[in-house]
Amino acid sequence: MIRFSLLGSGGRGNALLIASPSTKILIDSGLSFKGIRERMAALSESLVDLDAVFVTHEHNDHVGGLGVLARKLDVPVFMTPETYDHLPLSVGKIPRVELFEAGDDIAVDSLLVSSYSVPHDAADPVSFVVRWGEVKLGIACDLGHAPNLVKTRLRGAHALILESNYCPDMLLRGSYPPQVQQRIRSRHGHLSNRDMNTLLASLLHDGLQLVVLAHISQENNTPQLARELACRVLENHRAEVFVARQDQPTPIFEVRGMGNAAEAGG
Repeated sequence: MIRFSLLGSGGRGNALLIASPSTKILIDSGLSFKGIRERMAALSESLVDLDAVFVTHEHNDHVGGLGVLARKLDVPVFMTPETYDHLPLSVGKIPRVELFEAGDDIAVDSLLVSSYSVPHDAADPVSFVVRWGEVKLGIACDLGHAPNLVKTRLRGAHALILESNYCPDMLLRGSYPPQVQQRIRSRHGHLSNRDMNTLLASLLHDGLQLVVLAHISQENNTPQLARELACRVLENHRAEVFVARQDQPTPIFEVRGMGNAAEAGG
């Protein structure tokens, strides 16, 4: 069984808790240490037994709280060399850095964390697939489009965390200046609702139990719109859809292998 919760998801900070019965990791630490600790406590979880932190890329909404967390907990922090070289100075010293190359698999006790490259405007951005035995959680956030590599890595996942950042029409009508709109829409920007739908449609299989939509723009999207479009793709499919928020953690989702349904608790 894999348990997970998006502690926060969006432009003001991202952190993803993933756990097996014996192992607990974070992917990204873009919330403050206090914020992560409080949100985990609200889920009856603790940072005391955290085994590792993985970093997708160096943008502040993914590493803003990394330095404090790494120094307070003295846990290994895994990232690519280029991500490490481009960390903001505000992160400060990280006592236990573990470097890997995109494409590497890293075993942390009972969890296998597989990295893969994604197209985003960062030094060496990656995303991850996390396995516990036969159970597979696929993650694809902060990417401008979904090439075949992304689809290949996510194929067969029992649960998916997919970016659904913006509605193209809302972005066009919104207040963002043209250069920011261009960055978001670019092939190294973010996934729109339409892009997410296309990606999700390519990943449907009988074993898919849960889809969590992430990194929803607070100005250029709505949770209702993102969820409605995803539900159209999942019509007549058993998978459930949940939308992560910036200001509070999701429930803790429990994902099991084939034939077992995902559950929300916490």
